[in-house]
Amino acid sequence: MNDKILSDLGEALVSGSLTDSELRARTGTMPGRQILPEANVIKIGGQSFIDRGRSAVYPLLDEIKQNLPQHKMIIGTGAGTRARHAYSVGVELGMPTGVLSVLGTFVSMQNARMLHYLLADQGIPFIEPIQFAQLPLYLAERQAVIFFGMPPYTFWQPNPKIGRLPPNRTDTGSWLISETFGARSMIYIKDEDGLYTADPKKDKHAKFINNITVAELKAMDLPDLVVEHSVLDMMENAEHRRSIQIINGLVPGNLTRALNGEPVGTIISAD
Repeated sequence: MNDKILSDLGEALVSGSLTDSELRARTGTMPGRQILPEANVIKIGGQSFIDRGRSAVYPLLDEIKQNLPQHKMIIGTGAGTRARHAYSVGVELGMPTGVLSVLGTFVSMQNARMLHYLLADQGIPFIEPIQFAQLPLYLAERQAVIFFGMPPYTFWQPNPKIGRLPPNRTDTGSWLISETFGARSMIYIKDEDGLYTADPKKDKHAKFINNITVAELKAMDLPDLVVEHSVLDMMENAEHRRSIQIINGLVPGNLTRALNGEPVGTIISAD
């Protein structure tokens, strides 16, 4: 750099303002590094899957074990029905969004710990956000880790446009991991085949959608979505994780097919 301590961009950042839109645009010209390009982020639904208990969870965990030799997995957990109960009580008591986020975080953590104990024979560790710096080591040693899906915003959760429920929950937290680490895939495990035009449990006329873009999905303005709206918003500005896959974990082999790159379930893409 011609004996200069800082590059031209470095000098501009030191002397300029971080609110300057032109300067911020220059920081995006250097491609980001994919830290864990071989890892797959898997989010196991709380209400849609873990709350079903043994009949749903045990076969899925067996499939995870079968895939350990071939695939690295970062496994996140949803919060489920218990979080909804906590939210309802918290809202009635007048708790703000940040406090509600803390309540949801601990329920998601409970689910992660249960899966951790069920996979203890594989030596798969449970990690908290403070341990993510050690995540590459855990993956190299055991091929998988388990974390709770709620992003670590807690009290700093942004307020939603409508109501008080935390807008960034376990779907979003799991997606953020896949984007930040530049993971190979982002797979959501639910109890439905993927995205429908309506909730198939309530509407027998709901139509299955196997492939769609974020723009197309937003234009449809569906009353119910299989993933959080925040995920779609963030995907539009994503650098690495510009697609997600939703599969039915109750169907044996679906997770294996998704890990192998097959277009099972629904794929939502930013482009």
